[in-house]
Amino acid sequence: MDSKVEGAPLIRPSTTDHPLYEQVVEACRTVFDPEIPVNIYDLGLVYTIEISPENDVMVVMTLTAPGCPVAGEMPGWVTDAVGAIPGVKSADVEMSFDPPWGMDMMSDEARLELGFM
Repeated sequence: MDSKVEGAPLIRPSTTDHPLYEQVVEACRTVFDPEIPVNIYDLGLVYTIEISPENDVMVVMTLTAPGCPVAGEMPGWVTDAVGAIPGVKSADVEMSFDPPWGMDMMSDEARLELGFM
């Protein structure tokens, strides 16, 4: 699908109907941005969770800023967290800065925790 299609989402949809989806979300919630005391899922840094029928997991994520000091380490933390889930065949993390992260991507819980609500 061409990403320039009118009305097409900027972020690929996740495989929310896969039996492992909720466990992958919970694994992502165990990874924290060291500069912000909120997990990467509630911060809105996880864009897409794709899970194949063979249980290969691809997480597309971003950072709060491209120059984030843990840019080189955070994908490994996510890979380790997701790869530890029983039944996951493989875990891979892809970084994306399109669309750029914004505070509007945070969950209400994250906004509340950071005092934005």
